[in-house]
Amino acid sequence: MEAGNVNQGDYFIIKAKENGVQVIGLTRGQDTKFHHTEKLDKGEVMIAQFTAHTSAVKIRGKAVVMTKHGVLDTEE
Repeated sequence: MEAGNVNQGDYFIIKAKENGVQVIGLTRGQDTKFHHTEKLDKGEVMIAQFTAHTSAVKIRGKAVVMTKHGVLDTEE
């Protein structure tokens, strides 16, 4: 698969509400595995995208997640 032909997925935004929020990318395929981890401090914002390699994201800590489908607060 050529890089130019990869269908890129939706973007989403994560804003940390406390220090140490973990954002964990999970792989696509038969065996789901962790493949990338970021740590955000209070007020930091990460803009991310689902890709050919990333099928899911796990968030640990207090954060606001914004997508085209709406806004989710991890505390609710």
